[in-house]
Amino acid sequence: MQGVVRSFDPIRAEGIVVSDQDRKEFILASDALEGSVFRNLRQGQRINFELDGDGNVTKIRIGSEADMGMPSVEI
Repeated sequence: MQGVVRSFDPIRAEGIVVSDQDRKEFILASDALEGSVFRNLRQGQRINFELDGDGNVTKIRIGSEADMGMPSVEI
């Protein structure tokens, strides 16, 4: 799925992502950035993501990299 970061709190590692497809809001999974070289997301940042079993955002990749067919980098 593709979407945009609506909000992100780097201290709590909590955030909301809005899906491009249906404008539905999804909560960032608590471990979505774990082990990543990236520690922050910024409001308005375009990302590609998957949903976990609870419907939370996980396996985030930078949107432009996936759009351009570049190797995915999980963050």
